[in-house]
Amino acid sequence: MKTTAYISHPDTLLHVMDGNHPESPARITAIKNALIQKGTYSKLAVYEAPPATDAQLQRVHSAAYVQKIRALSPKAGLVRLDADTAMGPMSLSAALHASGAVVLATDLVMQGKVRNAFCCVRPPGHHAGRENSAGFCIFNHIAVGVAHAMEKYAIKRAAIIDFDVHHGDGTEDIFKNNPRVMLCSTFQHPFYPHKGFDSRTATMINVPLAAKSGRAEIQHAFEHEFLPALDQFKPEIIYISAGFDAHANDPLANLNLVDADYRWMTEFIMNIAKAHAQDRIISSLEGGYDLNALSGAAGSHIEALCGEAPAQ
Repeated sequence: MKTTAYISHPDTLLHVMDGNHPESPARITAIKNALIQKGTYSKLAVYEAPPATDAQLQRVHSAAYVQKIRALSPKAGLVRLDADTAMGPMSLSAALHASGAVVLATDLVMQGKVRNAFCCVRPPGHHAGRENSAGFCIFNHIAVGVAHAMEKYAIKRAAIIDFDVHHGDGTEDIFKNNPRVMLCSTFQHPFYPHKGFDSRTATMINVPLAAKSGRAEIQHAFEHEFLPALDQFKPEIIYISAGFDAHANDPLANLNLVDADYRWMTEFIMNIAKAHAQDRIISSLEGGYDLNALSGAAGSHIEALCGEAPAQ
């Protein structure tokens, strides 16, 4: 049995915000090509994502917001949703399939068809709140997946680990008052979205990191902040907001992680999932904007999910 699913959809390549935007279709292609080149892709169970339904979206977004996004979807040109986020003619389909990928991943993992899954999708999702787009994000795919797990499979405790360089403020907005969901988030501070640094609670484990932070700081956060909280919480399933923009070569931020750090974080999360969650992990792409850094870091993450040894 192939233990790791890879879920994507062709429409993720058709969402564009403008010709030179760093959140580009080339991000998806770079990851897939790197996996093919390394021989990892053939070891994955490959699935095409379905679109999320309005009922699935409305577990975490208001009905009014979902309908607003549908109404704004343009037949041509670009519609700006906020200062950082725009929609073109295929953006709605891309966002629907991105959320649908995490729903499918949840089904595959919960039904025991795979041990874990990586959703290679865009636009990203973790800045999208209950009523708003933000930071390139339209729908919050990880949140949709968590809500699906709770609704369909009666999951009582879900954990989200967000190692994107930006705080997952949309995810926090959706789940901050839900004691059944724990969010563990590392992020550069002070930095966009300028949230999370002062909103820590028993289930919102926010760990701001200073610019230039690297391996020592990220490992300390995972070992001394996340691990005790997760061991006490005992999640039944773990979701990862897998942003790779904390990489040292990423142009949009200033942390200093390298490929090996993403493998270390992934293996750390896998150990927590083994202890508490029957190995169940669903990961979905968030940020990462230097194509070489992104493909290398994401490749290390996916290799670890597969149980592959690191390349020599």
